Amino acid sequence: MSQQESLYEQLGGEAAVNAAVDIFYRKVLSDDRINEFFKDVDMEKQAAKQKAFLTMAFGGPHNYTGLDMRLGHAHLVERGLNDSHVDAVIEDLGATLRELGVRDSLIAQVAAIAESTRDDVLGR
Repeated sequence: MSQQESLYEQLGGEAAVNAAVDIFYRKVLSDDRINEFFKDVDMEKQAAKQKAFLTMAFGGPHNYTGLDMRLGHAHLVERGLNDSHVDAVIEDLGATLRELGVRDSLIAQVAAIAESTRDDVLGR
């Protein structure tokens, strides 16, 4: 494995991100801590946006055209989105990656990237 290989490549590229997002949203939608925030959301569009965002965030091709984290989540902050919800999302993401057999060192990198968006997601 090359030192220059991006996290995106280390995770398995497009196929891995696609599989992870699909499993992740199944977990999210069954997670009573956070599923209320996804009522009335077009989950097909949401998954496509998430796949593009994570691909970019993990060092893959940059095709994300959505809002930045602060603007994209402002309406959810108004509905009560807080740190406990971000914790639940990061937990569900980690569980997804473990289910896919991703090694702990890569899961830690993914969690760090997710954690780095916390303040923007929460409008702080």
